[in-house]
Amino acid sequence: MNFKEVQRLLKMMNVDMNEDHALRLFQDADKSESGTLEGEEFVLFYKALTQREEVLSLFQDFSEDGKKLTLLELVDFLQQEQLEHEGTEELAMELIDKYEPSETARARHVLSADGFLMYLCSPEGSIFNPRHQVLWQDMSQPLCHYFISSSHNTYLIEDQIRGQSSIEGYIRALKRGCRCLEVDCWDGPNGEPMVYHGHTFTSKIPFREVVSTLGKYAFKTSDYPVILSLENHCSMEQQEVLAQQLKDILGEQLLTTTTDGRVPTQLPSPEELKHKILLKGKKIGRLEDTLDGPGDEAPDVSDDDNGAEAEEERRRVKKDKESLAQALSDCVVYCKSVSFRGFQEARSHSRPSEISSLSEAKARKLIRDAGNEFVRHNAWQLTRIYPSGLRTDSSNYSPQEMWNVGCQIALRLSGHGDRLVLSSKQGRVPPSCPEPFPCHLLPVALNFQTAGTEMDLCDGLFSQNGRCGYVLKPPFMRDKDTLFNPSDPDSWEGPGPTTLTIQVISGQQLPKVANSKDGAIIDPLVRVEIHGVPADQAHQETKYIENNGFNPRWDETLQFQLHVPELALVRFVVEDYDKTSRNDFVGQFTLAFANIKPGYRHIHLLSKDGTSIPPSSLFVHIRITEPPGPEQD
Repeated sequence: MNFKEVQRLLKMMNVDMNEDHALRLFQDADKSESGTLEGEEFVLFYKALTQREEVLSLFQDFSEDGKKLTLLELVDFLQQEQLEHEGTEELAMELIDKYEPSETARARHVLSADGFLMYLCSPEGSIFNPRHQVLWQDMSQPLCHYFISSSHNTYLIEDQIRGQSSIEGYIRALKRGCRCLEVDCWDGPNGEPMVYHGHTFTSKIPFREVVSTLGKYAFKTSDYPVILSLENHCSMEQQEVLAQQLKDILGEQLLTTTTDGRVPTQLPSPEELKHKILLKGKKIGRLEDTLDGPGDEAPDVSDDDNGAEAEEERRRVKKDKESLAQALSDCVVYCKSVSFRGFQEARSHSRPSEISSLSEAKARKLIRDAGNEFVRHNAWQLTRIYPSGLRTDSSNYSPQEMWNVGCQIALRLSGHGDRLVLSSKQGRVPPSCPEPFPCHLLPVALNFQTAGTEMDLCDGLFSQNGRCGYVLKPPFMRDKDTLFNPSDPDSWEGPGPTTLTIQVISGQQLPKVANSKDGAIIDPLVRVEIHGVPADQAHQETKYIENNGFNPRWDETLQFQLHVPELALVRFVVEDYDKTSRNDFVGQFTLAFANIKPGYRHIHLLSKDGTSIPPSSLFVHIRITEPPGPEQD
């Protein structure tokens, strides 16, 4: 490679380097003085190019001779900077054995600068606590004590209106650890129920194929239960087919009775429901009637119920029997769908096996008006929040505000293509508008449904605990008598806020912006966002660095106060600064505050769709300062 070719390579690598500096590195590496770099000469040039001055300086701070870290020097670094206090000497030995490239150095139990850099770039040097990447939480609590990874319109792999329905949507969701899936069932030809988005142009797939896929993939990523949310639009005849296919295909996987054969006083745990599929849907009567055996009579009503309530209950049962097949009803055990009629009524009936679905607008109103009651309700019963059907933009709603009150099932849209947004106003309909499209709905805009902050938050929360799809809620959200209200600081316990201090040091080999011009080099900045209770919501950003996506250096410190750190998610975003228009997305990484490791850490960036983009990373220093306890005061 001659010098001009090296310059072209640097542009391709997102480096706009001073020509004199590049020539100096080139000449230093050109040991043969041939005017070209060959073999080992190019290796020398690349090592000089990728020299990490900030890492070398840190290495030399702890190395007496500046060339190596002895075992004791490495232990000092791990204890003082990385705050590793348990088995530190054993950890230091492990790191040397694992990351030191020189056999001689390994034999002497020392770490070279190259080995030190390899450690910092490894999983052990990541911001994400490796102990939290495996299954680390208590899985024996009631199901309602967990946030549950959930999907809306799982069968769609493109847009919500014209997209393709496919079992691929279920496979993708299950492989990502999703534990609550949705299926819309409609009457199909030849007595075969079909799955598709009703009143739209989406394609159709047989229900049988969906169930077979579920049986095959449900427990490949996680052993913990899957909730199948059934949106049932079928006739009585095809409902019988639904029930038969569920039982025939899933067999023992389908839960058809309580775990102990008794009426539950609380929901069972994920541990008790391992390898089980729970059907969520309407149910005739109460769960106790199913356990006692079906009967033609209306169920007895307890003494606590008044006459009006008893009559209402009988009316509901009669109506359900007219529209719901008994066989399908019997498949619903712990997730009976019921209308939400207020927290007081839900608590007075105290049926943990019932679940209410709320629109995002209804949920927001309840959060605003009765935040504490919402938290208490979710301590003993499941709640499902679904996105608005006619969102004017293509985004998901923010799941964080729902998690703040303990809602377990916050649904996210699964489509990834163009999304047709419909107007609910009357309008002239094109002659080509086919049935069953509801012809009072007139298409008014095409929006691109993309990944974004909301999906990043979901992926960030559920990337922990072995990606099993269940994350245990904080203790104050599992107490039925809790005083916690995310909007009321007076209800929060604790001595004061936790301080999160982030020094954004440098970036490494950041990708170019998609579809950018040839030769374009990014001007990167880093934004750090806190997502949590309203008082903790915040963001700060660094200055931008001109024309350097290869090794930008910021050395800026950002600081945040977290009042409820147990609910906080931290999102790191890299953008390409543009003074005339909106900044372009470069990469991001999101994780729960509880999973952050303090010290010098690398953040390995993800693309817009959540896939890794090695070797792109940020190098940061993290310090977490807890508020002083009563004794310290």
